[in-house]
Amino acid sequence: MTDTVQTAEKARVHEEKEADHHPYFRPRDAATLILVDRSGTTPKVLVGKRHDKVVFMPGKFVFPGGRVDKDDYRVPVAAPITSELETNLAKGSPKTPASRAKSLAIAAIREACEETGLCLGRKAEGKVARLEGAWKPFADAGLLPDPSSLFLIARAITPPGRVKRFDTRFFTADASAITHRVEGVIHADAELVELVWVELGSKPLADLHPMTRNVLNELDTRLATGPLRHDAPVPFFHFYGGKMQKDILS
Repeated sequence: MTDTVQTAEKARVHEEKEADHHPYFRPRDAATLILVDRSGTTPKVLVGKRHDKVVFMPGKFVFPGGRVDKDDYRVPVAAPITSELETNLAKGSPKTPASRAKSLAIAAIREACEETGLCLGRKAEGKVARLEGAWKPFADAGLLPDPSSLFLIARAITPPGRVKRFDTRFFTADASAITHRVEGVIHADAELVELVWVELGSKPLADLHPMTRNVLNELDTRLATGPLRHDAPVPFFHFYGGKMQKDILS
């Protein structure tokens, strides 16, 4: 058994042994952004290495992401999300309204900028809106967040019984959509201590959370067919009867 296979098997066993005795918690909306560099022969994705002293997944490679904030919908944008992305986000039951769809896409951009210092934005025309908190780096650079380059790759819900549950939409965007870098976000005492562009299928990605590896497999399959498209099937990973199910959103 190769090291990569052994690592994947250990991760699978760990997932099965995760505590599942907690009361039912309703999943919270969350978003993850997977940035892709296709300039070389093999596509690369951006991962960050977590600090080895954090409580959750210490020392692991992760993608930027987190919960949707209540104010994400109110943030002004340089361009709206595409109608095709809005349609994909609305799929499933119950339907996701347009305001929630925007919040999910904006949350993915915000989390990426907060955690990696890489911002997906566009120069604002005229006076830049007053943006504070996590959005201040955009205002400082004369930018507004731009979700028009995002594609939805998958949706996944944390199994029942976990102490934290998320209804996560996994987005991807090409590295060319990065328009601003905030210096000093990555350092030895930060949540993420290192950023690395890693080839799809390489060993570091085998140690990712099993669900994240499922999403990466979907991304790899889609990239193999050419440019990303909004009309590709979007998988929905969820659990029923204690087993993971994979449906296609419709």
